[in-house]
Parts: sequence; C-alpha cells; structure tokens
Amino acid sequence: MTAPDAGRGIGDGDETGSPVQPGLPRDTFRILHVSTGNVCRSPITERLTRHFLADRLGDPLWGGLIVESAGTWGHEGAPMEANAETVLADFGADASGFVGRELLDEHVIRADLVLTATRDHRAQVISMGHSAGLRTFTLKEFTRLVKAIDPATLPPLEDGVVARARALVRAAAALRGWLLAPTAEADEVYDPYGAPLTFFRSIGDEIHQALDPVVTALTGVPART
Repeated sequence: MTAPDAGRGIGDGDETGSPVQPGLPRDTFRILHVSTGNVCRSPITERLTRHFLADRLGDPLWGGLIVESAGTWGHEGAPMEANAETVLADFGADASGFVGRELLDEHVIRADLVLTATRDHRAQVISMGHSAGLRTFTLKEFTRLVKAIDPATLPPLEDGVVARARALVRAAAALRGWLLAPTAEADEVYDPYGAPLTFFRSIGDEIHQALDPVVTALTGVPART
C-alpha cells in the first residue's frame, strides 16, 4: 500500500491550537525521526515506519499517526541518498516525494515522540528545550524499553492508536533509568553516508529489527510471517 506523504505540510490548528494535517483525524500523534543530514538514516527510518504501520493497520493514515523526519545538519530540500532509496525498495517501502529538512524548534515542539539515530542526536534534540527529554529516545533505546513493557498494560487498539502511542511513550520514559544499554554503542545507528550499498543494507536491517517491536507495540498487531 502506498501511503500519502503525511507530515510535510501543516494545516489549520484544532481547538487546542495544535496544528492538524488536512485530511487526518483531529486526534494525532507525531513521530519524528532525527539523524544528521536527513538523507540516509532518518529517511529510511521514516519511510520504513510508515510502510510497517500501513501494513499492520491497513489504513493509509495509520489511525492518526504522523511520521516525519529531519536532520540536525539537515540538507534542506535535498533528496535522500540513492542507496537509501534502494534499501527502502528492498523492503517494498515507498521512497518517492522525500525532501530533506533541517531540524527546527517547531518540529520538536509538535513531536509526541522523537527517535534519534544516535545518543548525540538525542542530546541535541533535548538541548533545544521544549520539554523534549521525556519524549526523546534513540531508536534502539526506545526498542529496548518497549520490549520490557507488558502489552496488556497499554490501551487496547479499540481505544485508538493515538491513545496507545501516548501510553507507550509514558511507560518507556518511566523505565529509562532502570533498563540501561549494555554498552554505549548498543544505542547507536551508524551513519552510512558515502558507504557502499552493502553497508546501507546492513543499516537498513538494523533499523528494521529495531522498528519491528516498536510498531508491534504501537499497533498491537505483530508482523506478518
């Protein structure tokens, strides 16, 4: 299923003053993926997240989830790297229409969950303020925490994916001080920029493995076998 490029343009605000994407449910949850240039890791992660959510939910709008990305030194207006597009094609995900963005305050303010490629990116996001600390994790850190959360403690899918996503972030934040990474490198997704396709594919596999339990927790639907 090819999903629309949600999250790139913002429409009118709702009754609380929060921006709403035209055509999306009014109750939304924004996931922001952050890397350095926004041409390799975060585009792969953004588009794989969208692809896996659409596959699990069968809904092109993912029940109100908006998935986007940006870079701390983002190549504003740039396309993603060709090798990144190839990695997405390997997974059957849509790479079309992507445009790189530099991370701005407004992106962090709007995000309900920020997932970064590295600890350094996480620190940079948190340093921007906006009470981002409790909703900003490295991707692999969030995966580790999510695996420790009992799905039975989360709202059922009948209550909506947005409610489930908010509960998941709160639960992960509460566990952060108790479940530390075995090594500092365990929470890193390394930059494949300028590397051969084989390395891009290995990074794509890492991202896929990290995203799978996260998407399962968000949707309550396991991956198809």
